Amino acid sequence: NRSGFGRFSSADCSYALRKHLPVRGPWCVDNMDCAAYISQFSSDGSLLIAGFRGGRIRIYNADKKWKIHKDITCKSLRWTVSDIALSPDQQYLAYSSLSPTVHIVNVQNALKQSHANSTDIHEGLNFSAADDESSFGIFSIKFSKDGREIAVGNSNESICIYDLGANKVTERIQAHVADVNAVTFADESSDVLYSGSDDSLCKVWDRRCHKRTKPVGVLAGHLDGVTFIDSRGDGHYFISNCKDQTIKLWDIRKLSSATKDCTPKAYEWDYRWMTYPSEARFLKHPYDQSLATFRGHSVLRTLIRCHFSPMHSTGQRYIYTGSSDQCVYIYDVVR
Repeated sequence: NRSGFGRFSSADCSYALRKHLPVRGPWCVDNMDCAAYISQFSSDGSLLIAGFRGGRIRIYNADKKWKIHKDITCKSLRWTVSDIALSPDQQYLAYSSLSPTVHIVNVQNALKQSHANSTDIHEGLNFSAADDESSFGIFSIKFSKDGREIAVGNSNESICIYDLGANKVTERIQAHVADVNAVTFADESSDVLYSGSDDSLCKVWDRRCHKRTKPVGVLAGHLDGVTFIDSRGDGHYFISNCKDQTIKLWDIRKLSSATKDCTPKAYEWDYRWMTYPSEARFLKHPYDQSLATFRGHSVLRTLIRCHFSPMHSTGQRYIYTGSSDQCVYIYDVVR
């Protein structure tokens, strides 16, 4: 009891818990006949959502011995469920695939089974421009902290913001020169966004600026496509996972206003079916702006995610990531 008040404060609990990592498990929650491409917990940890290539999304209740809370049959699926996002109030689930439409399902109604437009409404949000007949895929979706907007990153090299109240796309930013694989809001205000792309760059966008179509800064350091971004939620720090087999920690106060060219690739490879070239592991970016780089995991075959550990239990001391070698890697940010 460091606080001296005869009880453990929340800070005491966090201090003690962050010294320990889970040792129980893993155990099987469910068996499906197709690959699960994406999964995530709700913010309170009570629900686990998993999206499968076979056009199914299942929501499990962690508080009720992992019983199925909702079984969703997806609509208009192309290839697989590419991303999922739960609204802040945990009322609605948004899911995307390799198409310009995001579907929203009410996950808190009484029906356990949810079949597209038959037993439950799957509202489709069209992110295509009115004068654009081309098709594109959506790789990343995020609710704003107030639940009123959805941001997406897509294969059209852009970021789109959808206003759920107005029922339309209100912002369309030509953000990168390659697929935008990751987009997220920086903090509770939802004014600042981070994006990551196959052009190897992370960019910061401030919607309060007059020129919203221009980034307020660029962060260089990766040597290949960025697969995921997670914000620490404080408006300063975020992490990015990358096909160059690294996670990088960034501080947006170190961003630059100009794009700095990365080291030219001396190799050709495709992360979807090839192993990472051994000669590429020793390359370094000449203008690396990151605070720290974490290596050991493997980013192959799909857009592997990474996250900060929870604030309430670990003080966000750790970073954890999936890996193509069937392991979960945990990095200590402090050491």
